[in-house]
Parts: sequence; structure tokens; C-alpha cells
Amino acid sequence: MNIEIKKSRKPVNYNDAKKLMEMRLLDINENNAKELIWILEHDHIYTAGTSYNENEILNKSIKILKTNRGGKITYHGPGQLICYFVLDLKRRGKDIRRLISLIEKTIIDTLKSYEIKTFADKKNIGIWFNDKKEIKKVAAIGVRVSKWIAYHGFSININNDLQRYKAIIPCGIKNKGVTSLKKIKDQNYKYLRDKLVKNFILNLQN
Repeated sequence: MNIEIKKSRKPVNYNDAKKLMEMRLLDINENNAKELIWILEHDHIYTAGTSYNENEILNKSIKILKTNRGGKITYHGPGQLICYFVLDLKRRGKDIRRLISLIEKTIIDTLKSYEIKTFADKKNIGIWFNDKKEIKKVAAIGVRVSKWIAYHGFSININNDLQRYKAIIPCGIKNKGVTSLKKIKDQNYKYLRDKLVKNFILNLQN
């Protein structure tokens, strides 16, 4: 599979990442570039997807960056793993639902290797953890498709500041919480990004 794997060690500006993905999308559409999987982190930022509502901003003093991905409002920051991609669905049967299922499976399989049991929810997109009968989100998914090329991606909370979510209604879901892997199980997640990429590529090949 001819996919470029990019791993950024320093935090990447959100707008810079978005521009790079959009440029790659155009290049892939012209058959001038490889598909991309990109692992990175962002500095503190709140982003609003195409279906957000103003009433989901609880703290009106925060800055919100409107973006063209699907979904509602979320928070990105240090300690959160971001997996962006630019993938040509014309090569994959033009099946958006299948791609979302592959992403869900990738995250669930990867966390299972850390003995953390998570699950997907058809009604509420993302990956969830049952924390003593309280359902909490540990990974968010937001995808956009243009010219049958999918981009943006998903994020996994490893050890980020969960207090930042109190300024918003994360992903527009009021009755469920947010957690991180370190809160669930305090262990070493150093190789999480490598396992995640490996599983993602395996699932894309199936």
C-alpha cells in the first residue's frame, strides 16, 4: 500500500495542518502524490465542525476556530494524539461508512492491546469507555470528504487537560463525559502511535 506515514514530534499549528491536507487532497486527485497518514499534536485550540451550535459554547470567552470537518465542537491540546489522513475513497469503493468503521476498529483494537476495553456507538460517533457505568468518550472522529477523498481524522486522549472540555459541550453530547487513557489506566503509552498506524494500515488493506 502506497501511503506516506508522517510523524511530527513538535506541536503543529491547526491551520497549517489543514492547509497541508487540502494541498495533498488536490495532488492525490491529480495522481501526483501518495495518500497520507499523519500523527501529530496541536497546541490548545477549540475547533467547531460544520454541524456545531452556538449554545454548545459554555464559556463565551474562549476562541473557537470554525473548520470544514464534520461534527461539532471539540478541544485539541498537548497530551492528545491526533491522527490525520488523506485517503482516496475512489480506490476503496467510495464507502464512507466503511472508512468510519475501519477507524473505529483501529482505535478499539489498539486500545485492546493495552487491556482497555472500548466500544463504538452508532448514535454518538467516537470511541467510548464504560467508567463504572458512566459512559465517557476517549476518542473523537471528524471526517470530511471532497472529490471522494477523505481527510481530517481522529484524536485519542492520552494525558491531556480534561478541564478544558468544561468550556464546551464536547461533540454536542450533554449526557456523557470525557476521559483519557491515563485516567483509565496509568501505564506507558509511548508506542501507542506506532501500534495505531500499524493497525490502521492493516485494516485499510482488508
